[in-house]
Parts: sequence; C-alpha cells; structure tokens
Amino acid sequence: MQPESKQFHAAIGGKDFHFETGRLAAQAGGAVTLRVGDTMVFASATMSDTIRTGIDFFPLTVDYEERMYAGGRIPGSFFRREGRPSEEAILTARLTDRPIRPLFPKDMRNDVQVILYSFSADGVNPIDILAINAASAALMISDIPFVGPIGAVRVAQIGGEFIANPTFDEIERSDLDLRVAGTRDAILMVECGASEISESRMLEALEFGHAAIQPLIDLQERMAAEAGKPKRFYESFGTNQDLQAEVYQRAKAPLEKLFDQPYEKAARYEGIDQIRDELVAELAAEDETLIPEVKTAFEEALKTVVRARILDQGVRPDGRSLTEIRPIWCEVDVSPRAHGSGLFTRGETQVLTLATLGTPREAQELDTLTPAETKRYMHHYNFPPFSTGEVRPLRGASRRDIGHGALAERALVPVIPAETVFPYALRLVSEVLSSNGSSSMASVCGSTLALMDTGVPIKAPVAGVAMGLIKENERFSVLTDILGMEDHLGDMDFKVAGTDRGITALQMDIKIRGITSEIMRQALDQARVARLAILDEMMKVIPAPRPDLKPHAPRITVIQIPTDKIGAIIGPGGKMIRSIQEDTGAKIDIAEDGTVFIATSDGESARMARERIEELTESAVVGRIYTGKVVRVTDFGAFVEILPNIDGLVHISQLDSQRVNKVEDVVRLGDEITVMVTDIDEQGKIRLSRQAVLEGWTVEEAAEHDRPRGGGRPGGNRPSGGRGDDRRGGRKPPRR
Repeated sequence: MQPESKQFHAAIGGKDFHFETGRLAAQAGGAVTLRVGDTMVFASATMSDTIRTGIDFFPLTVDYEERMYAGGRIPGSFFRREGRPSEEAILTARLTDRPIRPLFPKDMRNDVQVILYSFSADGVNPIDILAINAASAALMISDIPFVGPIGAVRVAQIGGEFIANPTFDEIERSDLDLRVAGTRDAILMVECGASEISESRMLEALEFGHAAIQPLIDLQERMAAEAGKPKRFYESFGTNQDLQAEVYQRAKAPLEKLFDQPYEKAARYEGIDQIRDELVAELAAEDETLIPEVKTAFEEALKTVVRARILDQGVRPDGRSLTEIRPIWCEVDVSPRAHGSGLFTRGETQVLTLATLGTPREAQELDTLTPAETKRYMHHYNFPPFSTGEVRPLRGASRRDIGHGALAERALVPVIPAETVFPYALRLVSEVLSSNGSSSMASVCGSTLALMDTGVPIKAPVAGVAMGLIKENERFSVLTDILGMEDHLGDMDFKVAGTDRGITALQMDIKIRGITSEIMRQALDQARVARLAILDEMMKVIPAPRPDLKPHAPRITVIQIPTDKIGAIIGPGGKMIRSIQEDTGAKIDIAEDGTVFIATSDGESARMARERIEELTESAVVGRIYTGKVVRVTDFGAFVEILPNIDGLVHISQLDSQRVNKVEDVVRLGDEITVMVTDIDEQGKIRLSRQAVLEGWTVEEAAEHDRPRGGGRPGGNRPSGGRGDDRRGGRKPPRR
C-alpha cells in the first residue's frame, strides 16, 4: 500500500517552495523532497544507534551527490557514472553543513549523516539553497536531536533592488550573490560574492535575507508538529562539573602567567601542553580512564581564560589590541619562471601565490548541473601539513582546501578583466607556507600581488581580513585579524575581502546560535579599516599592474574572421591549423563566432601566424591588384590563384595589350602574373585582367574593356565561361 504523503508550501520571492515527506525513504531518520520550479532536491537525515568512542567532538557528515540524470545528461567521465564529487558539489555540501552544525548538542557522540541528492535540475533555479532548506526540514521531522529549524535564501541586487531566490539568469545580471542562512532570531551563515558593495548596503542585504527566510522557519515548525518523530535520547558526553571546576582552578594561574609573557607561537603552545600534561599526571595518576576527561576539562579552562582576558582586559593571546593587525610584509617576482608571483606574510601566516596564463582553450570545462560550461579564471588553494608544523599524509585537495580556494576566487572575480580586454585563461595557485589564522584571506592578498606582478590589468587591488568574536551573554568583542587560537576558541570566523571601494566577498561561520545586526555592523566596519590598511602595505611593493607581461608569458593576438572562413583555417581533418602551429610555434584557438586567439612567446611567431591566417581568410576585392600563380590553362583563358584556395579567370582577351591567339603564347602552368580583379558575380566567380595592369586602367576602364561583345563573348574572339563544367572561380568549399 502506498504510504501517506504530507505536503507543505511556502512562497519565497514569488516562488513556491514545495516540501513533501512520507512517500520516500521510510527507513531514514527523516526524509524530505523540496521542489522549486522543476528543480528538486532529496534530503535524508539519519543517526546511528551507537556512540563513536575515542573522539571529543560531535560527528556530523553532510554529503551532496550531484546526479547528472537530474539535468537529463550522462556523466562525461570514462565510466559514464558519477565519480568523485565536483567542486560545485563539495561547496554545496559545505554550505549545508555550516549552518546546521551549531544547532546539534555538543555533548552528543552518535554519528549523524545528512545525504542530499539532486533529483531534477531545470537550469533555472539553483540547487544549493534548496539543499540547505531540505536538510533542515529532514532534521526537523527526524528523531535526531536538533535545535532548528533554519531557513536559507539567496539574495541578488538588480537595478538597486533586492531579489529573493533569483534565477541563474538574474544572478548573472546581479552585482550581488548573497546566500544567507539563519534561525528565526539570528543569522548563522553567510556566503557572498559582490561587485564592490558598500558595508552599509551589505548589511541591508543581510537584513533583507533574514526577513525572507521567516516563512521557511514557520513551514518547518509546522512540518515538525504534523509529521515529525519524537526526538531520541542520547548519551551525554559532557565533562563532569566538579572535575571541570577543579581543572579550571588549577590551570587558571599558570595559564595567566603564560599569557602575560611575550608571544611566540611555538613557545606558547609548548607552554600550554606542559601545563596540560602536568594536570593530567596529577588528576589521572590513579585512574587512567580519566585522561580524556581531564584533557577536555583543560581545553574548556583554556577557552575560559582566553575569552575572559579578551572581554575583561581587551588583551588577546598575542598581546594585541582588539583592532590591531599583525605585522605585514610582501614580495613579488619570487619565481623566475612563473608568469607572476606574490608572497604575502601577516604575522605567522604566509601564502605564496603563483599565476599562470593560458589560451582560452585551457579554461576549465565544467560537467555540473549549473548552466556554466567553462570557467576561465581558476583559483586553487593548498594547505600542506608543514604550514602548521605537523606531519600527515598528503591526500590531495581537502574539502577545506576547495572551500578556501573558492572563497579567494570569488573575491577576485569582480576585478578580473573581461576576455575581450584580456583574452587569457588564468590559473592562480595559493601555497600556504605557514599558517596561524586567516590563510584564506592571505591567499586573496597574495593573489592580488601575483596578478599585478603578471601584468594582468585588474580593475582594482583586493585585500582580505578575518574577523573573530568573543560573546558571553550580552557582552561581546569583535577581533580584527584573528589568530588560529582565537578562531578555535572564539565564536565566529567572519572573512571580508574587497577593494578600497567596497566588498567583493564575504563568508561567515559561527559556533553559537546566531549573531545580531549590531555585531555584523561592527565586524564590517572594523574589517573595512583593516582592509584599507592592508592594501596600503601591499601597494608599497607594487602600486599597479605591470605595464607588460613577463618575457616568458604567452602573448595572445586576437583577430576576427568571418565564420564561413573557419573551415579554411582548420583544413581537412585539422591539417591546416596543425601546419600553422608547427611552422610558427603558435597555439591557435578559434571560437564559434570567428574570434581567433593566437598565443605565442614572441612577436615574430605571432606575426607569422597572423599572416598565415589572414591569407587563408582574405577575400578577393574588386579593383585590387594581386600577383598569383597560374593553376590551370584552357583554350579560352588561364585560371590564376590570387589568394590561398581562391582563383579567378583571366580571359584570353585580357592576357595582354595585344591580341592573343593562344594562351600558351603568354602564360604557362606555374607562371606568376600580376592581375586586377574586375568583377565578382553572384556565384562568386572572379574575373581577372592582366591587360588592365599593363595599361594602368582603373577598375571601371578594365570592366568596360572586359565587357562581353558580339554573341556574349568577351573581346569577341573567345568563348566565355568559368573553369569549364568541373571548376569555377571563387573559393573552394572547405573539406571537413
């Protein structure tokens, strides 16, 4: 018997959000489908029956599986099935994870898994916002302890007006792409790209987004009431309060003394480890099973001491004031062979970004459910273990690496010149060489330096800074340029990147259950002051993009040809274009609109390739004089190739100033002669005249002398025609 389905609706931004549960995946803890237009996402949420031992954190996993059938497509891989997730899928999973994670009990050790599938993708409505809302709804109706719900919305700005839940087309036309998730009372997560939006306008957009999610909050609360399961009991792994108090009392004084000493990261962490180990030895000497609990209690004590010093004294772990930026130094031209490089160091965080230019053909091809097919600007971020003094196996890019690279990419996209201005594919790689907080924002700064060192005419330099938060009840402190410890022990990681005119990227994650507009306003204001100060330091090293590319960077020449000439350049089976590339050393890309990109390492190669292409695509012009080769001789005239694959007829009457009885008396096969184009008919047949060149006639005079007389025969003494029945003047159709 078919199970009963329950359906719920909410209108957001003029679009119907259609939730359904009860019909699919009955054995999951909770399962929901969410449909907007013809885009549909499935979400399931399930909790394990047993606890995971040996960990001191809540084990949550969020996976988004991008199914290509949703868009009516077969995967482009060799196996024709989905393999490792695309970067787009990983970013969607991270986007879903970030706002729901703070709303689970921190003392729970049961595994919770949220799995999302794309069931349908219409290419109009983005999937990521649906995924967040579907995940929250699945958790709300499940038996999993979850202090939700959350709602999520995308905000665009077109013509100065905010739009909720824009389509892909509207996002493309918008100067703002903001994703906001939050509870009824506060914002939990922000992800944003923007075209230099002011701080005040950004705050208005955040408030607009928070207001827009309220119907989704109402709907999910109704779903939980009507279709939800009772929440399950879980075994708490909270620290014993008596032990917690004792550890704090013993640790407070030595920690205070340690933090009063001058800051040096390695010595500071070594001192913290020593205090912890001594406490463990004292309190767990007779019962080794207490060791994990003592360590957890010490971590809480450390957190309490650090946070109290910030809130009560305004003193941070490294001795800085709340708004002080760590010392900065920068370099460019670090790599002699990379097309550009920038080294950015802020305190103990150091990032080296290296830039590579390529042809449009080297743009990344995308095989995802979004309408975009290629990506011309790519930013990759690598975080090796040595950057934090650790040792671990290298396993390729992690989800964090992909997320940080996407954030830096988003920050710089608004200043990358258009392809019509700078016809290159660009790849930037940020290598984190040392990390102690905000390496993603350091990669933004290093990338700006690398782009300017390359000679990319960016619209404006971009810098980034990470803000932190310490909040206890109504008291709070916003921290500028946070350390790793402040990120770990604090309540917020608020990253802001932009130019001196406004914000280009924004990302916020919090560990508490939301922050207010007042906190966001202060964080944005402090971030702007810090961003301008960082830009000043960067401009001391390289104030503007280099006027020229590095000597070993490729030079791209762009020419436009008629689309019907593309075949002539490519040639049969690509023979002609391969020949040009081999002879000149150039790389040649041809777009469907007839734009030809010629990439070379020197000007001479570019000139040679351009001339070859222009020769192949040039058309004959009436009145112009050409020197060509005789390619065929008939009794009524000679056919002369005046351009590659383009020939015309010199009638016997037009071969010389004197009467000609036999064509071979004047020209033979393979001879070169100079001729004038006197006419091109509707079929493309070309009439040529050698006599016009010898006599110095104008094109009008030449045409008059070549006009048919007496029975339609030009000159009155030879039959007229093209190249006979098998050949005709004009360009041969390209062989494919």
